[in-house]
Amino acid sequence: MLRKLIFLLLVCACTVGSMHARNDKEKLNRKTLSGHVVDASSGESLIGASVLIQELGMGTVSNSYGFYSLAVAPGTYTLVCSYIGYEDLVQQLVLTEDQRLEIGLAAESEELKEIQVFGERKDQNITRVEMGVERLQTKTIKSIPALMGEVDLIKAIQLLPGVHSTAEGGSGFSVRGGSPDQNLILLDEATVYNASHLMGFFSVFNNDAVKDLKLYKGDVPAQYGGRLSSLLDVRMKDGNSKTFAGAGGIGTISSRLTLEGPLKEDQTTVLLSGRRTYMDLFLPLSSDEDVKNSRLYFYDASLKLSHRFNENNRLYVSSYLGRDIMKSNFFRMGFGNKTLTTRWNHIFSNKLFMNLTAVWSRYDYELGTDEEDPESWLWESDLEDLGIKVDFGYYITPWHSLKFGLQSFHHAFNPGMAMGIGEQSIFGEYQVGENYALEHAGYLSHQHHIGEKLVLKYGLRLSLFQNIGEGTVYEYGENYEPVDSTSYASGEVYQNYWGIEPRFGVNYLLAPDWSLKFNYNRSRQTIQQASNTAAGSPLDIWFPASPNVKPQLADQFALGVFHNLQQNRYQLSMEAYYKDMKNTVDFVDHADLLLNKYLEGELRVGNSKAYGLELLMKKTEGRLTGWLGYTLSRAERTIPGINDGNSYAAPFDKTHDFSSVLNYELSQRVSLSANWVYSTGQPVTLPVQRYEINGTIVPHYSERNGARYDDYHRLDLSLTLQNRKNNSRAWKGEWVFSIYNAYNRKNTWALNFVQDTENPTQTYAEKTYLFPVIPAVTYNFKF
Repeated sequence: MLRKLIFLLLVCACTVGSMHARNDKEKLNRKTLSGHVVDASSGESLIGASVLIQELGMGTVSNSYGFYSLAVAPGTYTLVCSYIGYEDLVQQLVLTEDQRLEIGLAAESEELKEIQVFGERKDQNITRVEMGVERLQTKTIKSIPALMGEVDLIKAIQLLPGVHSTAEGGSGFSVRGGSPDQNLILLDEATVYNASHLMGFFSVFNNDAVKDLKLYKGDVPAQYGGRLSSLLDVRMKDGNSKTFAGAGGIGTISSRLTLEGPLKEDQTTVLLSGRRTYMDLFLPLSSDEDVKNSRLYFYDASLKLSHRFNENNRLYVSSYLGRDIMKSNFFRMGFGNKTLTTRWNHIFSNKLFMNLTAVWSRYDYELGTDEEDPESWLWESDLEDLGIKVDFGYYITPWHSLKFGLQSFHHAFNPGMAMGIGEQSIFGEYQVGENYALEHAGYLSHQHHIGEKLVLKYGLRLSLFQNIGEGTVYEYGENYEPVDSTSYASGEVYQNYWGIEPRFGVNYLLAPDWSLKFNYNRSRQTIQQASNTAAGSPLDIWFPASPNVKPQLADQFALGVFHNLQQNRYQLSMEAYYKDMKNTVDFVDHADLLLNKYLEGELRVGNSKAYGLELLMKKTEGRLTGWLGYTLSRAERTIPGINDGNSYAAPFDKTHDFSSVLNYELSQRVSLSANWVYSTGQPVTLPVQRYEINGTIVPHYSERNGARYDDYHRLDLSLTLQNRKNNSRAWKGEWVFSIYNAYNRKNTWALNFVQDTENPTQTYAEKTYLFPVIPAVTYNFKF
């Protein structure tokens, strides 16, 4: 099967090459129009803006840095550039030679502005070849009712079809039945390994500093790899290059502030954003000494510098720092992310665009006790990446574009070190062996428009994963007990895993407002997470493929039908998918995952599958906007050594999932938002019988994930009241009043089975739920 796919891709490539040879004379006569599309008032690049030559009916969209390129025959044309939320630019263009044109779009006036849901060309869902791809605008995210009034990017994507929350109120998410660790989360191209604050109740992303968000649920571009389920690509704002500006908010539990402006107008910009909770400021007022001495807060900060050397060279440096602090008289815990990205954009010609990126990211956590305690101890762990990659975009003609590049990363895994701290501690030091790995990849993809109705996108990604020393590899016997070990010197390569990952997609335009799409995607995952809970924890351990753990492999097939109504005001889609996965990793019952140097002995490996149907209806314009989404899906695993080798429901299998997200503009100043979600209860393993052995009650559990929690549902509401318009004032503000869980649904977070102290022969179930009705008030502002 794989060989046939590769052969077909090579045939397509050869066909394209011969076609290019036949059309060399025609190409010599073409002239290239290229440049950037930006916000006229701030200079911020616009991603996915449509650039169209009206007379020819052909066009393109700007890339992740706002760059576009079109090659057409010389002539006089009407150029139309559009982007939702901005006024269309229409201009006459005489093209007699290659031309660089910087396009600035003006935001729609407040009087004419309608609520818009997605920041892209209105019919892109019909015309683009990608499927299973969603882009959310930041103002859409702001309109969604939020927990405790804190705007949350990840909780917004959890409302999309095919995406489920892994736990009540958490930032973890499952895409098409996959585990949270199967999602690649990037912030300005740097990997974020834990995207949560406060044990998952909030995400690490400050919405005021975010420019663009794009979620790929399977049709992942060839330049990305390493995860089986999805790619969440988050881009920070570049900063206002025209004038000084700011935005922020004061909420129930946190406040935030973002400042941006030019250091040198139209050349150098800076953006600085910060956020902090302040619940801990009120803890000293408590009469309870334990509460008074506790600390519980998070903070994060983002910094971005952008510099334009000339028309062909731009430099971006962005950084993120976030930390959670929890401390009491009994324990202390901290965890956080750090990232640093440096990117150089270079335009070699009107057709060839390059982006050179160097990235560094680090995630670490600690858990310990008070240093003054004689039994004090501290557990530390971290994961660090350092890498470089180069990506090229070659815009041959409006019908042909190539993307290709190379990348290389170094991974360092420190599963954990525990030690006694303080002079009085009675504990020594215990170190779980560190692991190191190299990860390399090269890719090539081609997008080909055949006539006016058919678009093909195909490519190959070649990946190589290498385990390197210094390290120790354990060998395991038939019962998974360690029987031997081998040590390797620093820098020594002791395992290679390489693979070919073909990607293919096709879009056929059935009519101007109808399209049929199909795609196939193969992906490999060489880094995974060890977790004892479906909800996840900041203390979960990341570990790499090794001689004992083969890379996970997934083949996904998807078919979709897309239809727009009333001049793209309504967008309808139906997507069916099937994922076949091999080398799926799971853990035996009661696995010991923490500080275990023999962690690989707790693993069992097998196969899994996921399939489903996703329905989505969006209304993108008018006083009432939003979407309705429904997912019918199943996810199953079959792993020898677990559940007696029988198939069982994956931890994130949810048969039915429905979400509605609606926003109604009551007037120019007042809008009402609501979202209601419903899903089948999460699979869980529960005790179904019990035995008494020597007076002790021993539970007997059901098959793996053989039961389910109660079905989940919740209603959230919010009311936004904007200040009166005053064009003479730069300051603009709004009040947001929100209610989370409006009808007080007691959704199950955990079930515990407790033995009755008065009647030891009786056991009862104890249900834990997190959130009752939670009102919140937030004041947002910008200037």
